[in-house]
Amino acid sequence: MIWPKVVQDRVKSGHDRELVQAYPYRSACPSTVWGGLGEGATEQIFLAGYTNYFLWLDQPAFVDTLRRKIDTGCRVRFLLGDPDGEVTRQREMVEDVALSVSTRVRITLEHLGRLGVASRVEARFSNQEDAVNHVSLSVFRFDQDALVTPHLARLVGHDSPLLHLRRQGDGGMFDRFAEHAEELWSRAVPVPV
Repeated sequence: MIWPKVVQDRVKSGHDRELVQAYPYRSACPSTVWGGLGEGATEQIFLAGYTNYFLWLDQPAFVDTLRRKIDTGCRVRFLLGDPDGEVTRQREMVEDVALSVSTRVRITLEHLGRLGVASRVEARFSNQEDAVNHVSLSVFRFDQDALVTPHLARLVGHDSPLLHLRRQGDGGMFDRFAEHAEELWSRAVPVPV
């Protein structure tokens, strides 16, 4: 190689190849990215945001998309914060916005009820001990792609940054975030029907 140092500095290698795109705000990620990942998923969609409510606004036909995915055998899971939990109440005081965290969770629960396939959609509330870890980091997985939002201080989700990751191998950033979400899921409690 003629310029090995220059190439190394400019070309992604190893696990940093997993970073597809970084956005300074979740709201800066185009809705077409969310829609394309949802449409492209064939094995699993795992939405581990604390409220997940913005998806119903950004993706107008999201209920239909999820219904189609479920009908073709795609596993669909929602990990939500407990709308009546202590961490939810604390977060509402921190955010201090009109559309409360508990209301946003209930909007998602309402949309899940509209799916009409409740027995085939898995939905859980994060365990109370895990809720503080859940409210501070959202992981949205679509097969081998993930959109990850680390929530910053007093900001609501759409004002926090977002990373688009694509799995390239074992032990990378994708796996670390996916394992975090799976760990929360493993201790979560089923949403009461």
